[in-house]
Amino acid sequence: MALQDLPVNFGGHRLMITESPTVKLKELDNGVMTPVVDRRTGIEQYTVVLFAKPRPAEGRRTAKGEEIKVNLPGDPGPGFEEGSYVELVNAVVNTYEMRNENGVITASGLWFKADGLKPVVRTESVPTAA
Repeated sequence: MALQDLPVNFGGHRLMITESPTVKLKELDNGVMTPVVDRRTGIEQYTVVLFAKPRPAEGRRTAKGEEIKVNLPGDPGPGFEEGSYVELVNAVVNTYEMRNENGVITASGLWFKADGLKPVVRTESVPTAA
């Protein structure tokens, strides 16, 4: 059994949009691409691609980071373009595995989802008058 909806804390990472949110698509048996919709609400699902880079920590070399794709329950709205920094609202991670007809695991991995995106306002430090 795969683990599902494990809460994720990205507080130690900067998350930058590398691909703007788009409607999530799936391929039907006949090869046609169709939007993925929520089973309960019928609302189209979205995905966004983020670059997750660890924040610098004193005494540690900063890792390079990694690109992740995150599923969203709907359109996050305007203002989430490539290069924007964001926070994930209620982010979770899920595991999956795929098996062949003999029951042998042929692929496994992680996938992320969140309830939404929140813009991060980057503030420049302003010198104070002495």
